[in-house]
Amino acid sequence: MQTRNKVFDDISQLMTNAMGVAQGAREEAQTAMKSMLDRWLADRDFVTREEFDAVRAMAQKAREENMALKARLDAIEAGK
Repeated sequence: MQTRNKVFDDISQLMTNAMGVAQGAREEAQTAMKSMLDRWLADRDFVTREEFDAVRAMAQKAREENMALKARLDAIEAGK
């Protein structure tokens, strides 16, 4: 009976170790895939969301300034 428990303990330990190795391999694969994707995206000159949002805000501000200037110009022209 003692031998049988030792065998089960060994199998249990082996399975635990195998799961640890599988988990480590999965994390390593994810890291490698993310790194590869980051490099691919960098090579394509895509902009980040932050860069896009910044340019979008600048365009909105410029649009608002143009509208304000147009309103002033229209008022000046109406006064002539």
